[in-house]
Amino acid sequence: MKVRLLRIMKLTDEQKHIIETEGDIKINAVAGSGKTTTITHYAKARPSGKRILYLAFNKSVKNEATLRFEKMGMENVRVSTAHSLAYSHIVPKYGYKIGEIPRPSDLIGMLSIRGGKSYKDMLAIAYHTLSLASYFCNSSAQKVRDLNYLAHIGHDEQYTFVEQHYDKIISYARAYLAKMDAGEIDITHDFYLKKFQLEAPSLPYEYILFDEGQDASAAMLDVFLKQRGTKVIVGDSHQQIYSWRYAVNSMELAQFPTLHLTQSFRFPQKIADIAISALKYKNLIDRHSPVTIQGRGKGKGTGVAATIARTNLMLLISAIENVIEKRLHKNIYFEGGMHSYLRNEEGGSIYDVYNLYNEDKSRIKDELIKGMKDIDELEEYAKLTGDYLLTSLVDVVKKYRDDLPGYLKSLRGKCLPDENRHKADMIYTTVHKSKGLEYPKVSLVRDFINEKKIKSQLEEAELEKTPPDFDAINEEINILYVGITRAMNEIVIPREIHPDFQGADAKPMPPEPSERKQQQRQSQKNPALPHRGQPWDEEEEYRMIELFEDDHEIEAIARILGRTPTAIRMRLEKRGLL
Repeated sequence: MKVRLLRIMKLTDEQKHIIETEGDIKINAVAGSGKTTTITHYAKARPSGKRILYLAFNKSVKNEATLRFEKMGMENVRVSTAHSLAYSHIVPKYGYKIGEIPRPSDLIGMLSIRGGKSYKDMLAIAYHTLSLASYFCNSSAQKVRDLNYLAHIGHDEQYTFVEQHYDKIISYARAYLAKMDAGEIDITHDFYLKKFQLEAPSLPYEYILFDEGQDASAAMLDVFLKQRGTKVIVGDSHQQIYSWRYAVNSMELAQFPTLHLTQSFRFPQKIADIAISALKYKNLIDRHSPVTIQGRGKGKGTGVAATIARTNLMLLISAIENVIEKRLHKNIYFEGGMHSYLRNEEGGSIYDVYNLYNEDKSRIKDELIKGMKDIDELEEYAKLTGDYLLTSLVDVVKKYRDDLPGYLKSLRGKCLPDENRHKADMIYTTVHKSKGLEYPKVSLVRDFINEKKIKSQLEEAELEKTPPDFDAINEEINILYVGITRAMNEIVIPREIHPDFQGADAKPMPPEPSERKQQQRQSQKNPALPHRGQPWDEEEEYRMIELFEDDHEIEAIARILGRTPTAIRMRLEKRGLL
């Protein structure tokens, strides 16, 4: 078939080649490479009478693609998310009602869950029941028993607990799914997607275009691969960061000829080179293949700068330090809203955790948290369930204690509403919430993976004679890569996680000229205390805390950092560590 080449002269050679290619293909596209432009032009080049389905990753991408196709006059293209496609086939047919995922505390009564030695244990069983049900709904398996849920559990207290109660968890998960199937309780969005996959639908399209394939569920990938039409899947295998939601890297599972988009129009080559260096960490786990990223961005992107963290915990700490303690920003904005960083997925809020910490249960709204004996039992529950968001909330409460309510109130007072996002001095976000976004300047917080952490995990696995979790390490490297590639003009990375300054042969990052002069003046005054009297930076404070938590004496920390013991003691007291 001869394709219709429209406006091809504005496209790169890689894009032209993709548009002219026939048959099933997968397109591995680096960050900012114009994959949406490519895929819309691919659709435009197909015969006008052919029916085309474009599967978008989320609603915002769907809306953007719909507008693009409408402007191109393409009435033969249907744009849909995987869930909206499944919804239209399943929910009206069976008359299901959609509801929220039950809380573990609600599921106990719903399924009459019993087991364990305490209420906390029953809650943990309920939590894993819901997790297993979610895993099944997102998988391509035909039965719950076909899955190995234990393979997704870390080798710690959580693993031991799940292994001990595995049969019960499977039984309760099957009962929960059966109640949804029978319409006895409201179904979840993942459930109707699973029902759609199990019915093996045949979709009436000659072409199916699957965007953001690296984060697809195995259930939707199964539906996609079984279609008779020409299939095109697009994504970046290095941007898979949702395995905790049971996403699979469809770019590796789809056995199609691979074409590439290697030119990023988002950022210049200096940022592309840092991203390439980050991906080289995969050499440590034998997952690396040489990657080409050509940075064609002009470095003139506009907008608001962003601070990006790996975890909610470190994002909140960074915001408190920068906005309240250092007063660097007057107006700020949190991607997704500040409230989304103060809750776990089950709805427990940081204020409930704070009230439990202070033994004030009368003010706790969340039933699960109210049911805990004390903060220690809540921590134990978080370990048994692997609820890292809840763990983060506990850590923030323990760090700031009675200062926390005031800090959060101050942050809220400086937060701008969505319509004034563009007026912020700084945007705060995690990598997962920044996916698909871009900023002129990005500053990464220090909680990302680095070479030292990778080697430490590999050595620990060897000592404990357990297999290393290569998938988890691979995803952490991807998370670092995604964080770096949000930047359009400039990227600021702490030294301890900067990919270009790792390993024994790495050269230390040179200080800025003004910093160098100040260091020279200080060292001339007292060679033994080169940093005496200098302002503290974030990297040095992190090093101090790290040494203190490793049980170094204050005098030893002072010698290492080139400061006086009094300065170290005062800084530790300010951070609430003494």
